[in-house]
Amino acid sequence: MSFVLNERADVKIPLATRQRVRSAAERLGYHPHAPARQLARGRSHIIALVMRQTPEQVAGDAILAETLRGLAAAARSGGSRVMVEPLAPDGPEGTYGALLRAQHADGLIISGPRTDDPSLADLLHDEFPIVLQGHLPGVPVTSVDVDNVAAARGAVEHLLSIGHRRIACITNAPLAYTAAQERLRGYREALAAAGVEYVDDLVIEADFDAHSGHVAMSTLIAREVPFGAAFVASDVVALGAIGALRATGRRVPDDVSIVGFDDIPLARYFDPALTTVRLPAYELGHAAGRALLDRIADRAMPSRTLLPTELIVRASTAPPPRT
Repeated sequence: MSFVLNERADVKIPLATRQRVRSAAERLGYHPHAPARQLARGRSHIIALVMRQTPEQVAGDAILAETLRGLAAAARSGGSRVMVEPLAPDGPEGTYGALLRAQHADGLIISGPRTDDPSLADLLHDEFPIVLQGHLPGVPVTSVDVDNVAAARGAVEHLLSIGHRRIACITNAPLAYTAAQERLRGYREALAAAGVEYVDDLVIEADFDAHSGHVAMSTLIAREVPFGAAFVASDVVALGAIGALRATGRRVPDDVSIVGFDDIPLARYFDPALTTVRLPAYELGHAAGRALLDRIADRAMPSRTLLPTELIVRASTAPPPRT
């Protein structure tokens, strides 16, 4: 009976038998459960987006809404829907597999991949359809990202071009995240190309949110190593960093110029308006969704897609004061 009601064309059942089953179902008022019917056909039409962050960090993600809008549009175009699941970075191994079994997802997008994630290797071994929204060097899986190295390098080159030489760096996240590694690399490359010394005490990690930016900037100030500008690799983190500067009587950009990263909707309304790197959040979500649908349908081999960024110069950067 289930083969008939779930329209399993791959199972040979005489036409007369199919008609009798359908007639009986109509008399009994039976309607197949939609999710169960999809599973019986071999597809759930669910795309799972996993954020490798705590629920609190996901709630504070200022570009998530645009990313989800793009992903949802791509999913709808393929007749699918999106399920979002935050997974804490210190979660137990095998978390992805448990999630997939529970939700019957057709494929998985992992946002913010980490180099120390053992669960990812299990998924790769099982050849499950996966797309990374981010990048893991040397891992043979489809990824959609921006060129974080080039974007960060361009942000620091802007500061160098207006005369800054003592430039601090606050990362967007712990360095287990490849995006944080790559943005730090871009910072270092820009300094090296300009012949500017890299100073360890001018670099510090943050952890996604404004509070961590405030703590990071306060720590930099306490080190008493002079700097006149800072590349802060996340706008949300930059908001906290600016607050720490103000708390110690420092003005932006008069005393310290700030460049962020992401161009969140509030960036133009910061005081002062934030110079930042524009991340194409909608396009990243849409491209990741399309790439996953192609992987699910076996229409594409693993590939890496890089979307363009743009430096948006606003009022938070200025030449250093003349001495």
